Amino acid sequence: MKMFSSLKHLSRSTSDLTSRFISSQVKTAVVMLNMGGPQHVDQVHGYLHRIMTDRDMMQLPFQNTLGPYIAKRRTSEVQKKYAEIGGGSPILKWTNIQGELMCAKLDKISPSTAPHKHYVAFRYVEPLTESTFEQVQKDGADRVVLFSQYPQYSCATSGSSFNAIYSYFQNKTFPENLKLSIIDRWATHPLLIKAIGSRISDEIKKFPESDRDDIVILFSAHSLPLKAVNRGDAYPSEVSSTVHAVMEELGYAYPYALVWQSKVGPLPWLGPFTDDALKGYVKQGKKNFILVPIAFVNEHIETLHELDIEYCKELGEELGVKNIRRAAAPNDHSLFIDAIADIVSQHLRENKPVSPKFLLRCAHCISSRCYDSKQWFSSVCKSK
Repeated sequence: MKMFSSLKHLSRSTSDLTSRFISSQVKTAVVMLNMGGPQHVDQVHGYLHRIMTDRDMMQLPFQNTLGPYIAKRRTSEVQKKYAEIGGGSPILKWTNIQGELMCAKLDKISPSTAPHKHYVAFRYVEPLTESTFEQVQKDGADRVVLFSQYPQYSCATSGSSFNAIYSYFQNKTFPENLKLSIIDRWATHPLLIKAIGSRISDEIKKFPESDRDDIVILFSAHSLPLKAVNRGDAYPSEVSSTVHAVMEELGYAYPYALVWQSKVGPLPWLGPFTDDALKGYVKQGKKNFILVPIAFVNEHIETLHELDIEYCKELGEELGVKNIRRAAAPNDHSLFIDAIADIVSQHLRENKPVSPKFLLRCAHCISSRCYDSKQWFSSVCKSK
């Protein structure tokens, strides 16, 4: 009898363990796509090398030679900047926090697609897209949602990440039962707009009351080569749509402008540039500014160094600005977590695996890689 009792106990224990194991399996994988940033200075060269040799990001003459040369030449300068913000980019930390909070909320509001698990897929630094997808496949998710962390779509950023996924599967058999879908843009989601508006309002409160009527809001986004703009890249118009939605949220109570940062190289880029705009408005007598990172959902080198150190501190002092502040990125703001959870849950409910807009190429696109990638996504992202 003792033997049978032990066997029954073992059977129950095994059953409980199996039940717990099954319940912990990933049903829905949410892959969060972004450019990434080096977590420490030793990663800077590899990060720059990948950027400078990515023809989706930029097109250089003799790119296989010139790209590595530029990356090597810029490494020391960029390492110094990362050292000044603490030794590395916090983008991985913030993306993991956002992903964990998002999935915890998704498990509650979308139990039929739970459990959810987030994965980080960076384009230019670990965790790279390729290694992330290997882990996704090992975990055996039933459904994979590719969630771009660029609210506004650009061929150079979002497009490059999606193309990397297309490339990953070219030498692999696509899993027959995998349900793959795409969230490619979300520039005007109401909760995103409220989160950015809240960040701006927080900064306004920090100004002396006597100066609040003189505040100019400068929405700063990463610039784009004019060649890409003229090709038909949707990014400038989508960034503009975010700006106008935020100002509507704020009741258009302050003067504002959309400006552009982070130009690289000698070719013409979309302007006006953030530093030039500050100089121009100071000449017009303006002395109080809020810089808003309108296209970045978490802190990284462009917010912590370019906006905070180069513009707010150094340029602000040089120009004699009275008050200049920078609104925080959305980061872990509760409204932003609600936003990304709502975006994913709505996407899962609607069962529209790929948007018609994503499949439309730029008016003057001549990239065969772009064409092949979009054709592939059209074939594999099916309602099942």
